[in-house]
Amino acid sequence: MATLTHLDAAGAANMVDVTDKPATTRTATAEGCVVMLPETLRLIREGDAKKGDVIGTARLAGIMAAKRTHELIPLCHPLLLSKVRVECEPDDALPGLRVRAEVRVQGPTGVEMEALTAVSVACLTIYDMVKAADRAMRIEGIRLLAKDGGRSGAYLAEGAAP
Repeated sequence: MATLTHLDAAGAANMVDVTDKPATTRTATAEGCVVMLPETLRLIREGDAKKGDVIGTARLAGIMAAKRTHELIPLCHPLLLSKVRVECEPDDALPGLRVRAEVRVQGPTGVEMEALTAVSVACLTIYDMVKAADRAMRIEGIRLLAKDGGRSGAYLAEGAAP
């Protein structure tokens, strides 16, 4: 069983010391979705949401959130991210929006939390912008799809495309 890196010998939470870890290229991709009524998805597609451009605003919120992850998650390191991409795609089968974030850094620690935070905040922003039309929306399936780089190597979630 893997050890928990954020616990010291006494079981107290602490920030991992990455001083001696080599800086390598590290990437992470996460996803999630906001399930909504078909009418709500139509409002978003047609640009008729009262608060404005839902997809554009959610994309920017996700990017901003990735850059501020260390301010939200207590034991995350502040990172100089080199790439954050957030995509929000309409999906009639849900119905709703699928959100995906890819984050990259050249550094001593991974960016999984930054990718997950980007997706989470983008989904919350979508909810906030159209909640007046559909309070029953659901945020679902937030998960890490893939990561690469670092000592633990690559990870690809079951069912995720490489």
